[in-house]
Amino acid sequence: MNEVPVRHRRTHASGSPPADELKTAAASAGQASESEEDDIIGQPNLEAAGDQLPQSSDKTTEVLDSALKDINPRWRNWIIRGIFTWVMIFGFAFIIYLGPLALVTVVFALQIKCFHEIITIGCIVYRSYNLPWFRVLSWYFLFASNFFFFGESMIEYFGLLLSRTDVLRPFATYHRFISFSLYVAGFVGFVFSLVKKHYLKQFTLFGWTHVTLLLIVTQSHLIVQNVLEGFIWVLVPVSMIICNDIMAYMFGFFFGKTPLIKLSPKKTWEGFIGGAISTIIFGLILSYGLVQYDYFVCPVRYDEEKDHISMECERSPAFVLTEYNWPETVRTILLLFGFPGTLKMYPFVLHSISMSIFASVIGPFGGFFASGFKRAFKIKDFGDTIPGHGGIMDRFDCQFLMATFVHVYHSSFIRVPDPQKLLQNILTLQAEDQLVLFNLLHDRLVTRGLLPNSTST
Repeated sequence: MNEVPVRHRRTHASGSPPADELKTAAASAGQASESEEDDIIGQPNLEAAGDQLPQSSDKTTEVLDSALKDINPRWRNWIIRGIFTWVMIFGFAFIIYLGPLALVTVVFALQIKCFHEIITIGCIVYRSYNLPWFRVLSWYFLFASNFFFFGESMIEYFGLLLSRTDVLRPFATYHRFISFSLYVAGFVGFVFSLVKKHYLKQFTLFGWTHVTLLLIVTQSHLIVQNVLEGFIWVLVPVSMIICNDIMAYMFGFFFGKTPLIKLSPKKTWEGFIGGAISTIIFGLILSYGLVQYDYFVCPVRYDEEKDHISMECERSPAFVLTEYNWPETVRTILLLFGFPGTLKMYPFVLHSISMSIFASVIGPFGGFFASGFKRAFKIKDFGDTIPGHGGIMDRFDCQFLMATFVHVYHSSFIRVPDPQKLLQNILTLQAEDQLVLFNLLHDRLVTRGLLPNSTST
């Protein structure tokens, strides 16, 4: 009989390995398995998610499909895109007609839809449907963020109205503490929702949610602030982005030959330059037309005397016709040919040049950023909500960036202390505090010689 070699190792009487060795081996295998699974889950699974991700914006109505079925695909997409561009333009004009609160409501609705499109992509790519509470927590954080940002706007512009209502007074007084409590509750809920072997994926999606909130909610909050400062601070920038997008597309469609950037192969230098020049001219014309009407230039405020929201105002310096002197050399030449040596212009029209340059040069980079995002996840559009255009986010990728610039530009170069808004904040104080403030202001004005030095009881 052949002898079988015997391996020398410690065994129990039964011939099994010791219990401590089994535990060590099991722990090592478990750690390796958990680590390996986390690494795999943490990476986007684009192949498995391919069929579920949005891929095309060619979906149209049956009427359009039948009417355009015999047209060349290139021209078919051009016609569909043009039709729905005009639908969006007229829809936007109708919302402006309804008033600022209607526009704020639409901004809020569009923000929710953009958030939904991006979060849905994250959920599909990372296969998160089986994770407990992820979708609920994502929408909860959206609610908490909106409660804070939109609440800040409402308190800033309508604080006096809110303080006069018993139900809303605590909201105005403790708004920031309530907002913080809401966020902390969501944070604690996320920690409780963590599941073993899914930590990496859950934290990835937690970051995804917060970056989405940063890009969408904060910038939509700035759009709302622009609306409340006057329609013109939204209407002109939005129209500039639309004009730039349309004209760049048309110039690129008919004359484009030189590629602009690899992220968007269809973008050309001819379209970029043609769109920029068209946007500057369009911005000057539109600004000069809108600045004639108080409806577009007056901020939204609460009128205490009439007890309702008002858009009547005394124009700020940016919307008052101002006379400018030409440089001496230019002025001399103009006078020789019989032209006046001065120029009368609304300052806002000059400011519109800065906005149109940003919309033409920097604005498209919002679209390039979105193109890079879509290429990273191998999708054509964020959705198919708007035929020929894609999802809502596909139309607002540049608008958010433009809104942030307008808000910063307005705060830096245009905005001045508003006596009406300051008065509203003062009237929210207690009567005793208002009297103290009045006496302090009176004493300061007397010291500066702006009021006569008289004693009052």
